Amino acid sequence: MNYVCYDGYGYKNGEATCTRDGWDPNPLCAVKMCAAPIIPYAEILGDQRPKYNIDSRIRYKCHRGFEPEQPVEITCNSRTEWTDIQPCTAKPKLCPDPSVENGMIHTLPSNEEEIFYTCNTGYKTFSGNWWDSVTCSRGSWSEKPRCIREEECGAFPSVHHGKLKQTKQIFNDGDATVLECDPGFKPTKRFIKCVSGTWETPVCEVDVHCDIPPKVENALITSKPKEFYGDGSSLTYVCRSSFLMKGKSTVFCRSGTWEEAPTCKEPTCSLNTAVEDFPDIKGPVKPGHKLTFSCRQGLKLKGQREITCQSNGEWSSPFPKCEEVMCVANLTVNMRSFGHTGPEVSVRPGDIITLSCVGSGVTLEGQSKITCFSNGEWNVPFPKCLGEPTCSLNTAVEDFPDIKGPVKPGHKLTFSCRQGLKLKGQREITCQSNGEWSSPFPKCEEVMCVANLTVNMRSFGHSGPEVSVRPGDIITLSCVGSGVTLEGKSKITCLSNGEWNVPFPKCLGGKCGPPPHVNSADTIEMTKQEYNSGERVEYRCFNKYTLVQRHPYSKYLTCELGEWSGNIKCLKPCSVSVEVMDERGIELRWRGREKIFSPHGDRIEFSCKRGKSSIGLIQTCNDGVMDLPLCE
Repeated sequence: MNYVCYDGYGYKNGEATCTRDGWDPNPLCAVKMCAAPIIPYAEILGDQRPKYNIDSRIRYKCHRGFEPEQPVEITCNSRTEWTDIQPCTAKPKLCPDPSVENGMIHTLPSNEEEIFYTCNTGYKTFSGNWWDSVTCSRGSWSEKPRCIREEECGAFPSVHHGKLKQTKQIFNDGDATVLECDPGFKPTKRFIKCVSGTWETPVCEVDVHCDIPPKVENALITSKPKEFYGDGSSLTYVCRSSFLMKGKSTVFCRSGTWEEAPTCKEPTCSLNTAVEDFPDIKGPVKPGHKLTFSCRQGLKLKGQREITCQSNGEWSSPFPKCEEVMCVANLTVNMRSFGHTGPEVSVRPGDIITLSCVGSGVTLEGQSKITCFSNGEWNVPFPKCLGEPTCSLNTAVEDFPDIKGPVKPGHKLTFSCRQGLKLKGQREITCQSNGEWSSPFPKCEEVMCVANLTVNMRSFGHSGPEVSVRPGDIITLSCVGSGVTLEGKSKITCLSNGEWNVPFPKCLGGKCGPPPHVNSADTIEMTKQEYNSGERVEYRCFNKYTLVQRHPYSKYLTCELGEWSGNIKCLKPCSVSVEVMDERGIELRWRGREKIFSPHGDRIEFSCKRGKSSIGLIQTCNDGVMDLPLCE
């Protein structure tokens, strides 16, 4: 007879036979069970049985030194198999087995990550104790177990506010090392000795220093706080966003005292109440506020009608001015105004100017006499100079090109010199649309070789920074200054073409001395006696002088290979005394009899004294020079 067992029960085969003793097999179906698991290097947690029912769960734990370290749970499934078994594997050694020469090592079975060691007679541990320990971390020992001789010194003693300089690992009796102290401290003894296996006691005592720097409201310092700041150390302040700093951002500790700290203030715009018809407002003004200006009848606003206070505390445009209404004639290069000089002519309402054109073939289109109206406009359209001007020829130049004049705009002349002479100036010049040449006519001069000596270079038998010699002459060059060497030939010969026979030598290396004196300017920081190559020094002009910052000028000089490089220029202000103005019958338009001291670029408006008249009453300061009008 065939039969089937219920789920969870099993049988040896699917047939049963009826015998005189009953059915065979007997019982026909038996409960399925899992035999107790055998897991190498592990033990079952809790009571262990020889067999387990289906879906039974038990836990086991690997022996010490094997992984995984946490207990593992396994389940007996319907096929009488244990699931989720993880084999126990030996954990890798964290650190290699240590050894020590002239000593012994001991490890506790309960903690293999720390070893203890001691040294043989006549030896001691590197730390100086008679025994010591090291620990294993991240695959390596905290230090190598070492035994040194009793008379030797090993590990440095701790130093409060300092450290000993590590020049080698083991020091013999009598050896010394340098004691280095933190900023604000100094050593009582510069050298600390090893004496019979023991270090002398190192001590760092308080030196001249600065304490915590002064607090600045709405600011912070861009470095971590220190307990002490050594003499000469520095730190930098930064203001809160949108606040403006007044003063130097970097301050230094000098002789135990901090330099004056900067201040951080909320930006405001100052008011120039000297402006005529100033808006009715009291200052200071916060960013975002706008001012609108107007002028009285008979005056004209020069500048922006509306200006805004910006987040940097500056106005969006300079304060405008109310100026007398004037007519301005901007003359072209080939136009002239009778009785006036310069390309711009300014006159008052009612004045008449007479215009004419210059240059062969150039004629005036329009009225030659024009009148200034009360609104600052001319009574007729401004005339023009029409026609093509020509350039005149300077036939006095030697080896002049074979051409007859006059020459029309766009024509080019090319020059050359006879053998033995050298051209000084542009080889090619062009006739321009205004009837003038693009460059002056060149000259033919004797061929010379010119040596431009740097500040640390000398030429034997010559003085000054420039040496000029004739073809065939030889000059001998050398360098001066500590650490400065000559790269190239020291003796060079002038060739017939005005060039040197070899590349001109250079003076390399060395340091720069104090930065040079600059007219009308000074450095913003204290100078040093020596500067390394690459260091630079910042200058600022004296009060009322204007610093030029367009190429090739800047506010810096840089030390390069032992010499200072760079160009600094300060434009002079203009000064006019009351006495000089009285002599010319003029006074300031808005301030009367008052001395002028104005920076470069300022436009000054004058007026004639009662009963006198003149033209060109608005003048500009140009590097200390101002053309004063004459009222008669």
